[in-house]
This record gives sequence, structure tokens and C-alpha cells, in this order.
Amino acid sequence: MDGSGTSDGGDGGWSLRPMDAEQLRECGHRMVDFIADYYKSIESFPVLSQVQPGYLKELLPDSAPNRPDTLDALFDDIREKIIPGVTHWQSPSYFAYYPSNSSTAGFLGEMLSAAFNIVGFSWITSPAATELEVIVLDWFAKMLKLPSQFLSDAPGGGVIQGTASEAVLVVLLAARDRTLKKHGKKSLEKLVVYASDQTHSALQKACQIAGIFPENFRVVKADCSKNYAVAPEAVTEAISIDLSSGLIPFFICATVGTTSSSAVDPLPELGNIAQGHDMWFHIDAAYAGSACICPEYRHHLDGVEKADSFNMNAHKWFLTNFDCSLLWVKDRSYLVEALSTNPEFLKNKASQANSVVDFKDWQIPLGRRFRSLKLWMVSRLYGVENLQSYIRKHIQLAEHFEQLVLSDSRFEVVTPRLFSLVCFRLLPPTSEDEGGRQLNYDLMDAANSSGKIFISHTVLAGKFVLRFAVGAPLTEEQHVDAAWKLLQDEATKLSGSA
Repeated sequence: MDGSGTSDGGDGGWSLRPMDAEQLRECGHRMVDFIADYYKSIESFPVLSQVQPGYLKELLPDSAPNRPDTLDALFDDIREKIIPGVTHWQSPSYFAYYPSNSSTAGFLGEMLSAAFNIVGFSWITSPAATELEVIVLDWFAKMLKLPSQFLSDAPGGGVIQGTASEAVLVVLLAARDRTLKKHGKKSLEKLVVYASDQTHSALQKACQIAGIFPENFRVVKADCSKNYAVAPEAVTEAISIDLSSGLIPFFICATVGTTSSSAVDPLPELGNIAQGHDMWFHIDAAYAGSACICPEYRHHLDGVEKADSFNMNAHKWFLTNFDCSLLWVKDRSYLVEALSTNPEFLKNKASQANSVVDFKDWQIPLGRRFRSLKLWMVSRLYGVENLQSYIRKHIQLAEHFEQLVLSDSRFEVVTPRLFSLVCFRLLPPTSEDEGGRQLNYDLMDAANSSGKIFISHTVLAGKFVLRFAVGAPLTEEQHVDAAWKLLQDEATKLSGSA
């Protein structure tokens, strides 16, 4: 017996059988203990990894071991070599980008999904995987008060994608094929996509994959006087110019909670524009969609009834471990027509009878994991009321941080806070002519290099802006206060050395 309590293989190594129930019980308990200890001590680690590029190559051998190693040795290497290279997204002092939530319920769902390890591309491969996904997506659609057309008993329905990047790609492909069916396959070079300059870059990548000509990707400047939401008049003007040039406008992407500033685009107006020109209207609510389960934030989705598709990431701010991106479409037939294949080896009685959903036809890959388990477990083990309270708490903490920033005349809040993101910066001396870029970069770098917090940045109207996104599961007011004190102290150091 080695230190893990597992019998060895007689050659100094140990014998880990591929899936032995008792070994799994023993090793699984040890892994859960390891993970629990990690979360218990997570505040002791630098939030942002402090290693240099290439660090791990110096610590690990250049080839895999011929003989099995022990679990003890593996745990030692995780502690000493892997964890130093981890940026701790679940740290209560993580305020960068947007959150990527984990939770006990989400983790248990991942464990069960890993245990079943099904490849659920069609109904027959595991009926529960398909049917639970249909049911849970309907639950969430009702939580968000989405129009009935997005429910599974209507022409539409919901599906879990890996990320919002995958979601926007599949609906872009559906929109492309719908338009080409109307205008002819040779019209591809005339198809035009419209988005704000605040729209996530995933749309640009989707256009590259879908064969949309780069010169036909229209980036419409957002209105800084409207918290960087796009102006409908600017979209209308761009469409008019393209129509007069013989081009075919076919896709508009609106955002609820943009990456840079959490802006909300005017959905009703953009929906009217899309309907008036027979365009596909997609809403990306990857970040802020979670907040809209709270009645006081639901108005940000007003206009969703005009959309052809809607997406939010449960793995961002909804206690559901990555990856889990929820996509609803108003008419699933366009998605299926664009993405369906039916080779002989996949044919079966249920699919041939059209009596079931085969989610392989709603996504890019064939294979798919049993992701609805963790979504189901999160909703069951927390309940809607607790999930609403969780969202509200983070928004209150962001509001608290915003007030702290406003109380210090050295800083400014750059754009009004809508959800749990605060965009702020350290005001540069009047003599500085670069808009405070270097000053705020140095502030961010000093804060992140301390290991005590992690924040990220963006650029708005030429200003280098710091982003403070509250949303980690363990964050409390004390962590927000500590982060602000650190930023104030580093600002004082910078102004003293200026």
C-alpha cells in the first residue's frame, strides 16, 4: 500500500484501474478534500498568477512517465507547480473581466456529468440528457419571462452551447442560410452584419468562420452620452447606405451588458429596424442576462419579443460551473436546416420518426456533454429566490464600490453603473496629455502585481478605464473595502512619484 491507501502493482508503482468503484470512492474523497481545502485557503494565494511565461516547462519532465505515479506525488505537484500558475477566478478579490461562477451545486452537477460521461448528440444516446435540457431551458426562459415563442412547445426552443461565441456563430449561420435561400447562394458576398463598436469580438470571429466578407462587417459607433449603447439612427443610416449600394443587410446583434461598460442597447428600436428589413435580430446578454431574473432588472430585456435569438451565460453570474451558455431561438427550423447532418450510422427509429430533439443539429460539434445536470442542480438546490438574492448582493457591493470611488476626488466614475461593473479611473494631472493612460495602467499593474486583487481595463472614448466587476461567489463587503484601500494607497504612491 502506498500513501494513498491504494494497492500497488508489485513494481513500486500503483495500480489505478480505469473505473473501479472502490478506488473511485477512495480517490474521489481525497480529491474532494483537496478541493475543499483549496477553497478554504483561496485567499492565501495571489489572485493573479505571478509566474513568468514558460515557468512550467522548467518544473515538469519533457516526457510522460512509463510507470504509474502515486496520487500523493500528483497532489504535491499540483500544490507546488500547478497552483502557482493559476489565476484564481473564484477568489473573493477577483474583480477582472466578468465573473465565472462555480458553486457547490454546479460542482456536484459536473461530477455527475463526468460520472455518466455520455456523449449526448442525439436523443437515443441518453434520453434523459436531451429531455432534461429541454425542460431546464424552459424553466430558465420562464424565469427570464421570455416570449412563449422561445419555449419548446412552440416553434422555437432552447439549447446549451459551450460559450456565447458558439451561440452567436450558430445563429449567424442560421441567419446566413435563411437569407441565401431567399436571395440565392451567390449573394454571400453581399450579406452585411451590423453591430456596435462595443459588441463582443466573438461576432467578428463568427463572421470570419461563416464566410461573411470582412468589408461587410459594419461596426457602428456607440453613443457615449447613452452609456455607450448603440444609437438606432446610426444603424438605420448604415443600412440605408448599404441598401443603396445593392448590399443585403441580414443580421443585427444587440447587447445587454456590453463587455467594456455593461451598456444595454435599445432593443425595441433595433428590433423594429430588423423587422423592417427582414433581418435576423440576435441579443447577446451573456453577462447581464442573469440579473434579469430579478423583476427590477427585467425591463432591460424589453424588446426581446422582437428577437430571433437570445443568449445568456449561466457560467458567468449564475453559479453554474463553466461551460454553460444558454441559447433560445424563436424558430428552431432555421438552426436545424443550417446545421443538420444525417449519416447512416446516426439513424435510429426515434430520430427518423421526428418524435425527438437531436441537439447535434443545434450546434457545431457532434458530441456534447450532459451540461443540463449542473443547471438543473443549481436551480433545484438554490431556488429562484436565493439566486435573485445572490445577484442583488453583488449589485449592492458594486454600488458600494461606486460610492467609494465618488468619495475620492482623485478618481472619477467614467460611465454610470447599471449592474455589478464599475468603470472608473484615476484622474491625470492637467499637464498630462495622454489622457491618463500610463497613470491608470501603472495603477492597475501595481494593484495586480501585489497579488491582493485582480482588475482589468478597457478603453472608452479614448480613455484608458479600469473595470471593477463584482461577481465572485465568495466576495463580501470586506473584500471590496480592501480592494479600494489598496487602489487608494497605490494611487498615493504614484502621485508621490509623479
